[in-house]
Amino acid sequence: MVVRKKLNKEISKNVMVVNELGFHARAAAKIAKLAQNASSRVWLSKDNQEKVDASSIIDILTLACGKGSWVTISVEDKSDHDLLVNIVNLVENGFGE
Repeated sequence: MVVRKKLNKEISKNVMVVNELGFHARAAAKIAKLAQNASSRVWLSKDNQEKVDASSIIDILTLACGKGSWVTISVEDKSDHDLLVNIVNLVENGFGE
């Protein structure tokens, strides 16, 4: 996995949504639950649009990410690298559905 590091310690990863239903409520809840355990802020963005708070189910749903969408997942501090990897794996594995 290639993770981009930015000057402000933010790290991010692009991932494709693979599950048939995309980021629906149950999937968004799984992401939010993980993001709420971060020591820094966790962000999601689709197609380089405005970032949304990954700890908010409603914010995640506003992205309207269907199957095949590319999403950027970012954490503000490198100490949350493992959390970033866990969210990426969740998305890449179709939320276990």
